[in-house]
Amino acid sequence: MDVLRKEDIYTIDDIYALPDGERAELIDGKIYYMAPPNTKHQRLLNYISTEINMYIRENNGECEVFPAPFAVFLNENDTNYVEPDISVICDKNKISDKGCHGAPDWIIEIVSPSSKQMDYYKKLFKYRTAGVREYWVVDPEKELVTIYSFEKDSMEEYSFDKDIPVGIYERFSIKVQ
Repeated sequence: MDVLRKEDIYTIDDIYALPDGERAELIDGKIYYMAPPNTKHQRLLNYISTEINMYIRENNGECEVFPAPFAVFLNENDTNYVEPDISVICDKNKISDKGCHGAPDWIIEIVSPSSKQMDYYKKLFKYRTAGVREYWVVDPEKELVTIYSFEKDSMEEYSFDKDIPVGIYERFSIKVQ
C-alpha cells in the first residue's frame, strides 16, 4: 500500500533559523533560497530606491522606501515571508522592528536568472492577492520594466530608456537607464 507523504510546510521560524548569511523567502509554506545579487542588480536597486527617496523627500511624502533585505509578512499567517528588492510603504502602522506587516503599497523586484519564475509568476499572484497596489518587475537582461497596477487591473511594459510613470504618485516617473 502506498502512503502519501505530506509535503513539509515551513514557517517563518524556519526562515529565522537559517544560518547567518543564508537568505530565503517563504511562499505558502515552501522555502525558496535566494542567490546573492550581482553588481548590475545592486546598481539598479540603489538607483531606483534613491530616485523614489528623493521624490518622497522633495514632496514631503509620508511613504518610506525599504531596500532588501527587508522582511515583508504579506498575510496574517506564518507561512509567507518575502524580501522584495524595494518596498514602498505608506501606512506607518504596518512597519515594526521586524519589517512590514501586510502589503506594501508598491513593490519592485529586480529579476535575476534564478528568480524569473518567482518574480513573474509566484510573487505576482501573491502580491496581487495580498493587496499590493503596484508591482514592478525590472528585467536587466531584457532592459524592460513590467508594471502591474492592481488598482487599475492593468499591465504595461516600458523599455529602460523611457520615462516610466509611477501609478501610486502623480507627476512622478523614473527612467531606469
